[in-house]
Formats: sequence, structure tokens, C-alpha cells
Amino acid sequence: MSVHFPFLTLLVFLPAAAAVLIALLPSASAGAAKGIAMVFSVATLVVAAAATVVFRPGFAGFQLVSSHPWVPSFGISWELGVDGISLFLVLLTAVLFPLAVAGASESAKPRSFLAWMMLLEAACMGSFLALDLFLFFVFFELTLVPTYFVIGGWGYAKRTTAALKFFLYTFLGSAFLLVGIVAVALLHKQATGHLTFSLPALAATPGIGGTGGALLFLAFTIAFAVKAPIFPLHTWSPDAYGESPTAGVVVLAGIMAKLGAYGIVRFDFELFPHQTMAFAPLLLTLAVIGIIYGAIVAARQKDLKRMMAYSSLAHLGFIVLGLFALTDIGVAGGVLQMVNHGLFTAALFLLIGMLYRRHGTWQADQLAGLQRRLPILAGVFTVVMMASIGLPGLAGFVGEFMILAGAFISHRWWAVVATTGVVFSAVYLLWAYQRVFHGPEKADQVRSVDLSWTERAVLAPLVALMIFIGVHPQPLLSRITPTVNQLVGHVTGQPARVQTAASVKMASPLRAGSSTPVQVASVTTTAVGSGKGS
Repeated sequence: MSVHFPFLTLLVFLPAAAAVLIALLPSASAGAAKGIAMVFSVATLVVAAAATVVFRPGFAGFQLVSSHPWVPSFGISWELGVDGISLFLVLLTAVLFPLAVAGASESAKPRSFLAWMMLLEAACMGSFLALDLFLFFVFFELTLVPTYFVIGGWGYAKRTTAALKFFLYTFLGSAFLLVGIVAVALLHKQATGHLTFSLPALAATPGIGGTGGALLFLAFTIAFAVKAPIFPLHTWSPDAYGESPTAGVVVLAGIMAKLGAYGIVRFDFELFPHQTMAFAPLLLTLAVIGIIYGAIVAARQKDLKRMMAYSSLAHLGFIVLGLFALTDIGVAGGVLQMVNHGLFTAALFLLIGMLYRRHGTWQADQLAGLQRRLPILAGVFTVVMMASIGLPGLAGFVGEFMILAGAFISHRWWAVVATTGVVFSAVYLLWAYQRVFHGPEKADQVRSVDLSWTERAVLAPLVALMIFIGVHPQPLLSRITPTVNQLVGHVTGQPARVQTAASVKMASPLRAGSSTPVQVASVTTTAVGSGKGS
């Protein structure tokens, strides 16, 4: 079957077009702006869902590839592709943005706010889809601008400081990334005589060794570790999460944090397999420290949004633990947990925003006894909280179990220490729930009203997805696992356990606009390389 529809290009251009249209509206057209944002974000979701349906499971390579020359004299192209690692992150982005827009309550300058949000969606989509390193850098950097203005323009009391801190930290990290990208492309040209920024082409050549390879690995990893964030480069996140408006923090924690972890598995693993193996113990140690530190500090927070910021640090530690376990089950669990974390973190921040709209605070010590007046909100909070803790039957359990199992196989003591983080997460989340929803009601909270139908509609898809993934994760894992197995084989030098000649014949991905399959994986089961080409 030939696929001619440009799914991936549309995923970038639809929200970008919405941003332009909203920006051109008269300043008083708040209703029209939200209408355009909703229509285009839902249209993006439809395209992402269609791409997911067309995506063929059982194949490790990139599918639905769109490749067009952009600046051919410098080897730069518009090259987009999706595989088992990026597929559900793209779908997560498409799900969360319309929910964030629908749940947004920003009344000041809504047109500007929605234009920035749509531009941010385009940048996030491009970051997850780009296969050209220069194109990836453009999108990766573009995420900074709308996020800075969303925090600084619609955040809370300390929004200016938080926005500036976020921008400076992430911009400095991106400077390392730019140097690394240029160096990798030039070293590839020196070795082959061909200048290119295409990831499949760069990954197909022998890795860069020696001190230079180690420095380039660190340059990439620092940029991604800041974005995630990963301990100890996390210090911007409590302020940014705490001062962001609800819609902004949903995107910041639910999607943009995954850009860092995605960058590691996409670029570090592909371009620096030997350095990934060599630095794995260091990254595992930082991951475990982040898990324990984040959980302990979260338990001491009265501010619910700052608690969630440190909770995210701990969960990102689990994701990094799974990735650098460098086992099939650990890396697959890490990728799956990126999706899970996006779902329950977005839901928790939406619930905290709903509490703020009712009571003007998210300080736990100023809220009490809300379960009686808000039984539906309390019930939804309970389900989402349990997913975050990792209760069996909900999304968080599957990813955490796979991560710990994979880490136990290859790095037993790191896994044992990290397990205590699961206990700590139960402590601080249950304690926060008890303080907010149990006990005697405060005098100013007796007129609280429960979730409106709009709020229920915003939360329902997230809860449904958490339950679905927790009960039946196979549709995700059947698409994630082949790519992960091929990638782990590339890093470790072990034969990839993903393909047979028959399976490749059945699942050859097709380039958008072409009837010819894109050759992106070896047809043998003993291929050691990355298996991805243009």
C-alpha cells in the first residue's frame, strides 16, 4: 500500500497556521481566537491519530518519511519521520494541546496567549519528528520563545524571574547542543566527503571515538538534561512550574520535559553508542539521586505545584534509569513511561488549576476537607494520584515495572535503591491528598462547587488513557519494542532481536508521496548497526 498523504508535515504546519491566523485577528476577537485554536488543535489530533493507525507495528525503522532539500549547499533538509519511540510522544502532544486550550482560563490578552500556545505545539511536533539535526535544533530552540512569553505574560507573582531563569538555563544548554551538532556534521564530512545533518546518514557511519566523542556526547547530554530536567540541572523547574499558568505548565511538564529524554534516546544512543555505554553508570547514578532527592523534597512541599515539580524530577529519574539500563525491557519501559508521565502529570496540574480557580490558592495548608464538597474532583484526583504512584491497573505501574525490571537485569544495585522512590512517591502524594481533601472544612471553602461538565470533558480522556494503558499496554508496546530492540542492539553491539526477513517484507514503511518503500532496516536478525537510513 502506498502512502501519499503528508501526515508529518501537516502535524507541524496545522498548529503553525493556527498561530499565524490568531495573531492576525483583531485584539478583541477572543472567542474567534479560541475557536481557531480548538479547531486546528483538534485537526492536528485527527492527523496524529490517522498517522498512528497507518503506522505499521513490528518494524524498527522510520515510517511516513517526508524528505525535501532545504539548504542543499549545507546539507540541510526538511526531513521528518516517525518510529516506535516518537510515535506516541507525537500522539501525546496532539492529545494534550487541545485539552490545555480547552482548560485554559487566561482572560488577559487571550489572542496572544493562544497564538503562543499554537506556535509551541508546532515547535514540539517538529522536535519529535525532525530527522535532520539542524531542523531539530531549530524546533528545539523555537520551543523556548513561546514558553518564555507564556510564563512571563500569564504566570503568577514571580513569573518574570521564573521565565528568565527558564530561558537562560535552557538557552545555555542549547548552546552546547549547537556546537555538538555542527561538530558531528563536520567530522562526518571529513570522514566521508559529504556534508549532511541527516540523522540516519550520520548514525550509519562509525561512531566518533576518543576524547572528542566523549565531549560531543556530553554536549548533547547537557542540553537534553537541562530540558528534561535531570538532577542536578533541574533548578529552573520548581520556579517555572510554580509560576506558569495552568495551560502552560501542562505543556511544560507533560510534553516539553519529554523533549530532553527523547533527545537522549534519539540522538545520544544513535550517534554515540560507545559513549552511551561508557557514561551509563554516571547517568544511572544521577538518575537515582534525582529519584530520591526529588521524592524527599516533594514530601516537604506545601505548595502543590512545586511538589509536582519535584515529583516530575523523580519520575524523570526513573525514565533515565530505564534508558541507561540499556536492556530491551528497560528502554521500552522508559519510552512508555514518558507517555504515562505526560498523561498523569498533565492531569494533576489541571486538577491543581481547578482547585486554584475555586479557592485562589494551591497551598496545601490553606485547603482542607474538600472531599465533601468536591466528591467528583476528589475521585478524579485519587485515580490520577494512584497512576502517578504506580498502582497496578493504571498507566504508571507498567512503565515503572519495566524500568525496574530492566535496570535490575543490568545494574542491580541502582534498581534496588531506585525502588525506594516508589515508596516515597506514595508518601508525599497520599499526604498531600489527606491535607487537601480530608479534615474539617475551612470557612471560605464551604461554597465550593464540583467539576463542571467542561472540566469533566477535559479530564475524561486523560483518565481513560491511563486506565487503558494500565490494563492493555500491548498496542503501545507492539510499536515501541521493535525500535527499542534495534536501538539497544546498536548501542550494545548485540544482535538486534526485532526483525525477520518476512516481518520486514510485511511492514516496509513508505515514504510520504512515494510508492517505494524506504529502506531503513536490515532484513537480517543479526544487524548490529542502527538500522536506520534515509
